[in-house]
Amino acid sequence: MTQPNTVFSIDSDGWCEQARRVPSPHCNERATPEDVSLLVVHGISLPPGQFGGPHIDELFSGTLNPDEHPYFAEIHQLRVSAHCLIRRDGGLVQYVPFLARAWHAGISCWEGREACNDYSIGIELEGTDELPYTAAQYAVLASLTRTIQARFPAIVAERVVGHCDIAPGRKTDPGSSFDWARYRQETNKLW
Repeated sequence: MTQPNTVFSIDSDGWCEQARRVPSPHCNERATPEDVSLLVVHGISLPPGQFGGPHIDELFSGTLNPDEHPYFAEIHQLRVSAHCLIRRDGGLVQYVPFLARAWHAGISCWEGREACNDYSIGIELEGTDELPYTAAQYAVLASLTRTIQARFPAIVAERVVGHCDIAPGRKTDPGSSFDWARYRQETNKLW
């Protein structure tokens, strides 16, 4: 588990040195790597509403067993990933280096610019739209956000958004349970 007060660092290949690595094949090179200018916060649980276990890792690595749960039969063929996942206990997992293009946003648009995967970083929080996220998750997300912003200075506070903001009507995460004010306050305290 990542400690909430961890100071993160990103190596020259774009991997967070403190994260557990589970490399995903669901990524590709960015057309313009220096164009990273958006951070997208997501929420995920597999099966829906259940926490812990290997299923998010399996989905993002393409090894989810469709026979293990009825919901998995519907989604096992998806080719999706995120750059990182923050578990309920604050544990940090990285699937795609920040310099690469993770497949987290889907059909998306921010400020008139489509294809957000091209220029964004996707961070998943283990959770649901309805249940509160944990203190450990907010602490790790705030610290990781500051580390990402230091590496990618175009990601200013106004360019940190939810999946619901870039895919309105299609996505709702991180949901009404995500406390944006708390997240911004914790992030600002780290400057």
